[in-house]
Amino acid sequence: MTAICLIRHGETDWNALGKLQGRTDIPLNETGKRQAKETGEFLKDADWDVIITSPLKRARETAEIINQYLGLEIVEMEDFIERNYGDAEGMPFAERMKLYPDKNYPNQESKEALAERLMTGIQKVSDKYPDQKVLVVAHGAAIHTLLSKISNGNINLENTKLVNACLSNISFQENKWHVNDYNRSDHLSD
Repeated sequence: MTAICLIRHGETDWNALGKLQGRTDIPLNETGKRQAKETGEFLKDADWDVIITSPLKRARETAEIINQYLGLEIVEMEDFIERNYGDAEGMPFAERMKLYPDKNYPNQESKEALAERLMTGIQKVSDKYPDQKVLVVAHGAAIHTLLSKISNGNINLENTKLVNACLSNISFQENKWHVNDYNRSDHLSD
């Protein structure tokens, strides 16, 4: 069984301001760095095999801080980069809702392309790290999409916000992906 713990990156200034980040490469803020430390502290007593991260700064920084507690190999995978939100990137929530109430942002990556990219990514992880415990540091929309796809839509997180540095555990067993839990934040101080 391949076990994957999906970790949403720590907070950024744009998260705090409600701006849509997408592929815009924003670093962690001080809260995000603390969240990553708390996550590393929480994960340190389990036997993890590798950390995989999106190449965006906020995910990479989160992975590097967590790894201070684990001492593992860090592997970047483009498959886990955040969704491209096109023309809506950088817009605060109120402005996005006013201009695009249907959330159909011009030039954004389609939900179908996003889901295909992410499912291909976790299959690559399962194939490369069979029967191992893997940490994947990624992004809100990426993790939402994976959880929804794996649960055949039974987990609908459209109206649930994945908190920064939350943990969601999935596993591949009997040729099928399973969601064990999601949006865990009991390791965070706030």
